Amino acid sequence: MADHISRKELKQDKIKETLEHGAEAVYSHGQLTLAILLVILVAAAGYGGWRIYHDRKTVEAAAAFDAAYKLYGARVGPPLPGEPANPNEPTYPDEMSRAQDASRKFTEVASKYSSTEPGKQARYYNALCLEDLEQHNQALEELKKISSGGDKELADMAQYQVAVIYARTGRTDDAVKIYRALADKGSVFVPRPLVLLELAGVLRQKDPKEAASVYEQVKKEFPDSTIAEEADRGLSAIPPRS
Repeated sequence: MADHISRKELKQDKIKETLEHGAEAVYSHGQLTLAILLVILVAAAGYGGWRIYHDRKTVEAAAAFDAAYKLYGARVGPPLPGEPANPNEPTYPDEMSRAQDASRKFTEVASKYSSTEPGKQARYYNALCLEDLEQHNQALEELKKISSGGDKELADMAQYQVAVIYARTGRTDDAVKIYRALADKGSVFVPRPLVLLELAGVLRQKDPKEAASVYEQVKKEFPDSTIAEEADRGLSAIPPRS
């Protein structure tokens, strides 16, 4: 008699095959899930370790930045009459000496802790020191690096200082362009009224009529304030039309 498979046997074989494939799928899925869980755990452990390391570096950077900032704001010249001298406070004979020391310290902080917030702020303050030292090209180089970074507020502060340097070095048109952009943008640390006053100050010699218009705009937007008073002083400094 020829061998044959009954419908019942065939059905049982298919059920068995389905169950086997199902078991394989469940097993494979279980392995994949376990692998994913292991990856997540390793990543979490790695991130936790990195976070601890980064936080420790940030604390170190903050302390180093504070030490540099202490030099940046140190006294220039002897104490005032009747004011006791503090031997623990640094003093400098002139502003150039102070700026040189502070720049050196800020550079160290920015180099060693470049990925931390205090490190980024140190680069900005180093640019201010370079500006005080009349090293405008170096200051602009640092400020432009900050401007292209991911910290929006720090980038706006850097742009503002770029405009200040441009205004002081005769690049009036470039300064005006930056001031206008910053005034339109608005920033927490570079407020619109400050930028408008700087803009009007630059325009005062270049275009007195437009400068007067900006001062009036400031008074309109910020009435009954010291900003409005400053705008009034700016208006009075504009030479009368011939």
